[in-house]
Amino acid sequence: MLTTESISASLQRIRPYLQQDEGDVEVVRVLEDGIVEVRLTGSCRLCPMSNMTLRAGVERALMFDHKEIKRVEQVG
Repeated sequence: MLTTESISASLQRIRPYLQQDEGDVEVVRVLEDGIVEVRLTGSCRLCPMSNMTLRAGVERALMFDHKEIKRVEQVG
């Protein structure tokens, strides 16, 4: 079962890479249909490469750890 805590634990693995560029990511909520909402913070929030970071970094890492995730979405 997906929980905010399990997603947050998985994000610990990629968090250092985001923090190198003064960015970060936080879990907003986990929906029952396998969608995870996250918020990019710091310099990641306004970076023109944020969509690539979300898809190739955050989403890929989370889907590797949690097969039940269907999609990761960025929210405000």
